[in-house]
Amino acid sequence: MLHRRYNNPMADSSTVDKTPLSVMLVDDETDRALLVEQALAQHGYQVVCRLTSTAALRYHVERVQPDIIIIDMDSPDRDTLEHMTVISQHNPRPIVFFAGPNDNPDSADSIKLAIQAGVSAYIVDGLTAKRVKPIIDVAVARFNEFQQLRQQLHSSQNQLAEQQFIDKAKRLLMKKQQMDEAKAFSTLRKLAMDRQQKMADVAKDVIAILEAL
Repeated sequence: MLHRRYNNPMADSSTVDKTPLSVMLVDDETDRALLVEQALAQHGYQVVCRLTSTAALRYHVERVQPDIIIIDMDSPDRDTLEHMTVISQHNPRPIVFFAGPNDNPDSADSIKLAIQAGVSAYIVDGLTAKRVKPIIDVAVARFNEFQQLRQQLHSSQNQLAEQQFIDKAKRLLMKKQQMDEAKAFSTLRKLAMDRQQKMADVAKDVIAILEAL
């Protein structure tokens, strides 16, 4: 399923599974939901779950594991925004929000809040059959790009944290074992090689031992 592919945003199209995308559809109007489901089916998408509200969205996402979430309602209320935020933090996947026509002056704020909550595409004026595929394609592309940036940021943060442990361990070796910086670094590196561990993990052990002295 496609949501598993989201864990590898660097994969190219030749390596991506071609199985049909599964969709969770949230629509508070039954007749409209049927039309939306028909439009999705026409483009090869499979609706695996249909809800009338976002009240238990996280539970159903964890249960069904859809590739894409489509929410079709007039506008996102506070509860819907909260549910989308939780999904984006704990079980991220593309979310497409189709909103009805809205002349409310606060509609721009609604769009901003929805994007902040993790919506990949916010479409005003509702859903039509001919717009389904291009909109979903754009939403998936945006989601994958965001996930790639998030992974890069996470990797950079981990590298920074690891370097901080190594630097602290070096300082402690220099202070308590009377080593110069080059000797402290080579000591950590040799320990890491001997123990077949990352230098950061060895550095944590060294810090714990030397700080206890």
